[in-house]
Amino acid sequence: MEEEKTHTESFEVSGDDMVAKVKELVHEGNVRRIIIKNEEGVKLVELPLTVGVVGALLMPAMAGLGAIAALVSKCTVEVERVES
Repeated sequence: MEEEKTHTESFEVSGDDMVAKVKELVHEGNVRRIIIKNEEGVKLVELPLTVGVVGALLMPAMAGLGAIAALVSKCTVEVERVES
């Protein structure tokens, strides 16, 4: 059995752009987990993404991200990706 390799990337975005960035990352397909942190580095939300979690299943999470985006001016989006 082959072990999956992962790596992490970070993006600093404004609160207004956060939801769009998360949607973009989800559609890329090789994302395992998305973590949103505030300016102080405190984890606000963690979205574990598994194969097949798209569409209607992500709608409640996106609504929650919209509420968080309204409260923060800047945030960091950390993305854990699976290497192919």
